[in-house]
Amino acid sequence: MANDRKKLDYVVKSKLQKKYKVWFTMEKELRIRHNPRKIVSVMEFAQTKGDIKQNTKDVYFVRLLGDNGTLLRDMEQMDAHLSAAMAERNCMYQRITKLPGLPVQQEVAYYTDCYQNWKQSGELTIETEQSRKMGIFPKVLAQACQKAVKALADSKNSLNASIEKNFVVKILYWLDQILKKFPGKWEQNSVIKIVSHNITRGQEYCFFYFLSLLGMDVLLIQSRQDVGQEIDRLGLSYKQQLGEWATYEIPEYHFEIYQTAQKTENDSGGAASAQAAGNAVKIHLPERNRRPVKSKSQHSGSVVHKEQQVSSNPVKIHLPERNRRSVSSQPQPANASVKISPPQRSRVDMNSSFPQHSRADTNLSSMPVRREKSFEELAQLASSVVLVGIHNNRGEMIGTGSGIMIGTKGYILTNNHVASGGCFYTVRIEEEQTVYETEEVIKYNPLLDLAVLRIDRILQPLPIYAGSQKLVRGQRVVAIGSPLGLFNSVSDGIISGFRVINDVDMIQFTAPISHGSSGGALLNMYGEVIGISTAGIDEGQNINLAIGYECIRMFVQGFIC
Repeated sequence: MANDRKKLDYVVKSKLQKKYKVWFTMEKELRIRHNPRKIVSVMEFAQTKGDIKQNTKDVYFVRLLGDNGTLLRDMEQMDAHLSAAMAERNCMYQRITKLPGLPVQQEVAYYTDCYQNWKQSGELTIETEQSRKMGIFPKVLAQACQKAVKALADSKNSLNASIEKNFVVKILYWLDQILKKFPGKWEQNSVIKIVSHNITRGQEYCFFYFLSLLGMDVLLIQSRQDVGQEIDRLGLSYKQQLGEWATYEIPEYHFEIYQTAQKTENDSGGAASAQAAGNAVKIHLPERNRRPVKSKSQHSGSVVHKEQQVSSNPVKIHLPERNRRSVSSQPQPANASVKISPPQRSRVDMNSSFPQHSRADTNLSSMPVRREKSFEELAQLASSVVLVGIHNNRGEMIGTGSGIMIGTKGYILTNNHVASGGCFYTVRIEEEQTVYETEEVIKYNPLLDLAVLRIDRILQPLPIYAGSQKLVRGQRVVAIGSPLGLFNSVSDGIISGFRVINDVDMIQFTAPISHGSSGGALLNMYGEVIGISTAGIDEGQNINLAIGYECIRMFVQGFIC
C-alpha cells in the first residue's frame, strides 16, 4: 500500500510539473548565474536570452562604457527590436531615463511596513502589492533584497539601520513603479530587459543589481562616465569599453512611437518588415524637451516652498565656484548647457581638528551663561548653515536649498521637498572650496517636510532650542539661508503668528526669505534654532513659515551629538 501511494504521488506531481513546468517553485529559491557569456554590444544584449535549468537562471548585468561612434544608432535599433518583441508578448522591456523621486507620505508608510515585515520574518519573505500582482515569489524577492543591502553595505564598508531601512523602502517603491508598466506576469523563465544610462549613484546601481537578482537582464549604458571605484570593485556587473566618453544627452525612450510604427506595419500588410530585416527601421526618438523646472506648491492656496529651482533662463547670479570633475577632455560647445559631474566624495580625517570659524565660542550648547547675542554675533553662526545643490541623474543642478548642521558626524537637516527633488546632492560650507557630494538621505518625513542628509565631514552644529519658554508673537528672530543661491544671507524680523497647515504647527515670521531659503535656520536671539524655513506666500509681504523646534527635536533624535 505504501509503495502504491508513493507511485500515485509521483504521478500527480509529474502531471503538475508537465502542466505548469514547475516543481512547487514557491518553496524554492531562484538561483542566479550572472553573465555566463560576455556581452560586448547593445544589440547583443537585446538579442541574448538567458537559459534556466534546474531553478538556476542565466542573467546579464552589463555596463557598456563610452561611445564607439554608433551608440545612438545601436540604441535606436535595440529600442525597435525589443519594442516589437514586447508587442508580440515575447519579452518585457523598459529603458529608464530617470528613477522616480522619493515616495509620498502614504507610500513611505506602506513600504516601511513591508520592510518591517521582512525583518520580522528573519529576512525570509517580503512582498508588495505590485510584486504580488506580478506573481513574484516572496522568498525570491526577500533573497534579492538581502543581497542588494549587502552590496550597498560593501560599497560603503558599513550600513546603519536607518540607511538600510530607507534603501529597502526606496528599492521596493522603485520596483513597483517598474512593475506597473509591465503588460504580463513575472515568471522564472520570463525575458525581461531593463536598460538605463549614466548611473553613478551607489543606491541606484545596487537597485539595478537587485533587478538582476529577480531574473531581469540589466544593461547600464555609461556613455559619459562610469560608476565610482567603491562600486566597481564589487565586481557585480561585467563591463566593456566601447570608446571615448561622450558629452551628449541620450534621448528618452517612448514605447508609443514603436507601437504606432508596429500598427502601421501591420496595416500595410507587412511591407515595412522587409526594411526591419535589413536593420533599416527609420524611427527617430524626439529630442528631450528642456522645460524649466517649476516650483511646486505643497500647501493649499498660494503657499510655496522656498527652494530655488534652476530654470532655462536663470537669474544672473553667480554661485560660489565649485570643484568640478570633467567627464571629457574635449572642449564644450559655446551653447552647451552647464552640467555638474558628480565629484568624488571628499574624505576627511575624522580625527582632524575642527576648521577655524569666526564665532566667539564654537561650542554654543555648552556655554555656562545663556545670553542674548547681537545681530553681528548671530550673523557669524552662518558658518553652520550650508548651501545644498540638488542634482538630477545626469549631474545637472536643478535647484538649490539650504541646510542646518545638527550633528558633528556629518548630519545636516533640510526640508523633505529639497531632498526629494534630486538623485544626489552637493553641500557647500561657508569659506570652504571643497564641495561635499552625497546621496545619503538618512531620514525623511513628507508630512513634517523634514529630511536629514549626511556628508563625510566633522561639523559644528547649531543648538536646537529646548523650549524653556514658550515662543510669543513679537519675539525677535534671525533667518539664515541662501535665497536665489546667494550663500548664507542673513535677515531679521519678528514672529508674527502661529499657524497650523496640513496638521503641522508652523511659525509665521517676517524676516525676509526667498526661493532657495528652504531648509535654512530660524534663530532666536540666543543663537538657538527655533525653526527651519520651509515656505512662504508670494502674494503677501514677508509672510513666511517655518517648522517649529518641537517637530525638529522629535525628528532629529539620535543625530544630535
